[in-house]
Amino acid sequence: MTNQPNRPASESTHASRRRFIQTTSGLVAASAAVSPVHGWSNESADGSTRVLIVVGPSSHPPGTHEVAAGGRLMKHALEQIENLSGIQADVVEGWPERSLRDAASTVVFIGDLFPPNRLPNPQQNLADLDEMMQRGVGIACIHYATGLLGDDVTPDGDHPLLRWMGGYFANRSCPHHESFARVFPKATITPAETDHPVTRGWKEFTLRDEPYFNNYFGAEGNQLAPKATVLATSMLPPEAPKRETVAWCIEREDTGRGFGVVMPHYYKNWRDEDLRRLILNGIVWSAKIDVPAGGVKTDSPNLADFDPKSV
Repeated sequence: MTNQPNRPASESTHASRRRFIQTTSGLVAASAAVSPVHGWSNESADGSTRVLIVVGPSSHPPGTHEVAAGGRLMKHALEQIENLSGIQADVVEGWPERSLRDAASTVVFIGDLFPPNRLPNPQQNLADLDEMMQRGVGIACIHYATGLLGDDVTPDGDHPLLRWMGGYFANRSCPHHESFARVFPKATITPAETDHPVTRGWKEFTLRDEPYFNNYFGAEGNQLAPKATVLATSMLPPEAPKRETVAWCIEREDTGRGFGVVMPHYYKNWRDEDLRRLILNGIVWSAKIDVPAGGVKTDSPNLADFDPKSV
């Protein structure tokens, strides 16, 4: 991913989006037809925890992002965890129908920018998502799904995602803040000094990837909210290193949990056991499942099995 300029929008569209952002809690947006559900979905066994994976649009070249394949890979990994059982995942491309939203314990987004804002009917999507968040459903965003455009936020950077997930990647089109995206040949990712469950079982790792830095966490000096936790950091950029937050989580007032991680850019990096465990731990935790003492354990996936355009 590289930062992208604002998409054209009329003044009225900007105003409408900003009014919606400011009044999201409790808002019932104007009714609109939602996109049909596509993708891989299985009937769940009674008593299983449901994870809803929403695949958004992507225009990245083969081997990067691979959001549909990434969604299928996460479904497989979650359902095949060796030291946990009872997780059922549904993958949809497009906005999920109500039955899936109602069944979900957490919703995971993968795509170019935050999918609810990129899919058709964004105001209705955000209203649907707000309804889920108010009843304590978790949320997790993977890589560029953490991202928002200037069109998506108010002039001071407000957006529901800031409260739902504790932070976001601010595209350079944002008026209030600029996060940065660069591919680093050797980015070292370090677990934060915390005993948080998401940090269980994975160790420091180094890989070629695009961990976003200078992410946005709020107007108070860009500090995380009181109930937010840094999970992973990296010293970026190499020429002027600063300890940057590249994965984080939050426990919300509505009892829900949010998790954000700004990798992987390259599909092949799903092979990295430590990165994969960090991500799966975060999803499991967001669903209010106890993370095992050694973190979730999965076999190394055969990436070609999930129909990517390229590995």
